[in-house]
Amino acid sequence: MGLSKKIGIDLGTANILIYEKGKGIVIQEPSVVAIDKNNDKVLAVGKEARRMLGRTPGNIVATRPLKDGVIADFEVTELMLKHFISKVVKQRFLFKPTIMICIPEGITGVEKRAVMDAASQVGSRNTYLIEEPLAAAIGSGLKVEEPDGSMVIDIGGGTTEIAVISMGGIVVSESLRIGGDKFDEALVRYIRNKYNMVIGEKTAEEVKMEIGSAWIDGESREYEMRGRNLMTGMPKNLTISSMETVEAFKENITTIIESVRHVLEQTPPELSSDIMDKGVVLTGGGSLLHGLDTLISKETQIPVFSAESPLSCVAEGTGIALEELENLKDILISSDML
Repeated sequence: MGLSKKIGIDLGTANILIYEKGKGIVIQEPSVVAIDKNNDKVLAVGKEARRMLGRTPGNIVATRPLKDGVIADFEVTELMLKHFISKVVKQRFLFKPTIMICIPEGITGVEKRAVMDAASQVGSRNTYLIEEPLAAAIGSGLKVEEPDGSMVIDIGGGTTEIAVISMGGIVVSESLRIGGDKFDEALVRYIRNKYNMVIGEKTAEEVKMEIGSAWIDGESREYEMRGRNLMTGMPKNLTISSMETVEAFKENITTIIESVRHVLEQTPPELSSDIMDKGVVLTGGGSLLHGLDTLISKETQIPVFSAESPLSCVAEGTGIALEELENLKDILISSDML
């Protein structure tokens, strides 16, 4: 047993992160697979495949097998998992690893089973599932097993998970199919409608990462990008301001804030007062939007803090849960429960 590896996986819509016991995060790559349609051969996975998005000839498809936090293409997800796990388990599965995979809180039993099956297909000895808000809370240093109330908002690539946690369990939660991808799509739409210009999702993501904002509390920043003019079909440069990104993201962010309010309204009063004292923790790549913590705090009148490492929080929490397996067994989902 001592020789068996323990691997924690944050199977995200945008990125896959793998945590190995004793080493920390060993893989952090985009959840993208490039496939040759002529022979169903996998050409590239991760960073290499992401470079092909929107640039491939007809026979090559660069695809993201997870959509809105769930597995949209089971076979491709399995291929991707196999690729990354075999990178971690070098000795060709001599000792089968124990694997813990993080899942969105709102997914169905069928989807949980699909994730379990993918893990057993890649040679897992034991597989556990942990819900994303719990992993995010553990990874950001919250003491989830204590009777105090903690609140976490995890904004990933495909979903936003809002949860109040106490005594190792999720007391109240909501899962939204809104995340970084929806922000990118909103920006593509905004630029098309306002400037008659088409940009790719990759460009939209770059804009979001450079100047994307939920709230402007200082001067607006600018970013120059290139797209295609819809009227002429010609390439065109455009400079966009962070104030415009606030406008583009407004609808999605309003929905997130409404859900946060809804979760707070359903929270038992004792836990509410804990949250007022401790504040809310923001995790996930989407939480990096400039001014998001300020805006949520303003709208809810509760202190909001960003986790120390928002992008790797969930993977780290999955890894810590693996190491604390005995203490946390009651809050994890194992294969015999499905």
